[in-house]
Amino acid sequence: MLEPEVLLHGERVLAFLREEIARVGGALNFAEFMRLALYAPEVGYYAAGMTKFGAAGDFVTAPEVSPLFARTLARQVADVLAGLESGEVLEFGAGSGAIALELLLALERLQCLPRRYLILEVSASLRTVQRERLLQSAPHLLERVVWLEAWPQNFIGVMLGNEVLDAMPVRLLEVTAGEPLRLAVSDSAQGLGWAKLPASEDDVRVLAELATARGEAFAEGYRVEFHPDLPGWMRGVAQSLKQGVVLLFDYGAAARELYAPERWMGTLRCHVRHHAHNDPLVYPGLQDITAWVDFSRVARCAKDSGLDVLGYTMQAHFLLGCGLSAVYEDAFAAAEREVERLQLAQGFKTLMMPGEMGERFKVLALGRGVGSDLAGFSVRDFQRGL
Repeated sequence: MLEPEVLLHGERVLAFLREEIARVGGALNFAEFMRLALYAPEVGYYAAGMTKFGAAGDFVTAPEVSPLFARTLARQVADVLAGLESGEVLEFGAGSGAIALELLLALERLQCLPRRYLILEVSASLRTVQRERLLQSAPHLLERVVWLEAWPQNFIGVMLGNEVLDAMPVRLLEVTAGEPLRLAVSDSAQGLGWAKLPASEDDVRVLAELATARGEAFAEGYRVEFHPDLPGWMRGVAQSLKQGVVLLFDYGAAARELYAPERWMGTLRCHVRHHAHNDPLVYPGLQDITAWVDFSRVARCAKDSGLDVLGYTMQAHFLLGCGLSAVYEDAFAAAEREVERLQLAQGFKTLMMPGEMGERFKVLALGRGVGSDLAGFSVRDFQRGL
């Protein structure tokens, strides 16, 4: 149940979106609707100051599930930094600050602290949350943390993105017997609804590209999602990265799996108060909107931008390769209370089990000027299937 003040904010968001729909002539492309619902200043889901992460929020990410995630990730980060003459860490969209906190503490224990920990965060409210978390739990490390307003230049080190790509706005196309249609959002007395517009030349080109990666044409009625901002975002990564590794964690799949016949309605999902559903037109501004990541397309965009693909695997395999079992055993032995040990055990299970995060979440490694011998991909590497 949403609180009265949250519902009141929802009414302001809806009024804002209706003005935008009217301004563009009655049908707002879904990608732009999603962008505004999530990121519009002062009203968007990530721009407003409501709780989003953890038990009190709308969803839980791997860093909130257990500190084991970031502590294990730290081993891979330390290995990469050790192979560079000098290196820093850059995190895209640091969320609640859980990765930043645990990763810095773990790197400190490994005696491999970066000179700076950079955070590129679009949400002012989340920047505040991140700063307060670090100030409360690791004030001695706060001086190393720098919040950026733009991409750094000539970056050397490790770039991290946990559940960043899935929150990029997606374009929705519907395959028809003739030309595909682009889905848009309309407004009426009954509320927000769907409208269908002619697809652009770019839409048709991307649809053909996805069909090739999938291995066959899409059937009539199939709804296809893709991230139009992905090529530009990847060019930004490539232009910023001078030397190092990019690690991207997200739920998604390679094209042949992602665009399977049974997924003809797409993968668009919304999360509000730990309830998942597939209607992005309800609770705009009050819910997260995501779509599965097409890792085949991410890899193609990376290669087109001049980056190397270093590995692709499931999260469970990545964490095992980085030494999760040893990290868990150390934490379990150090725990002083039974409740802590139970929490560690439950977190381990959630991170690893196929029905939880272990299989649904994938890890893609990109890089420039480094070798491909990364511990996280030593158990299994599926990059040939991209």
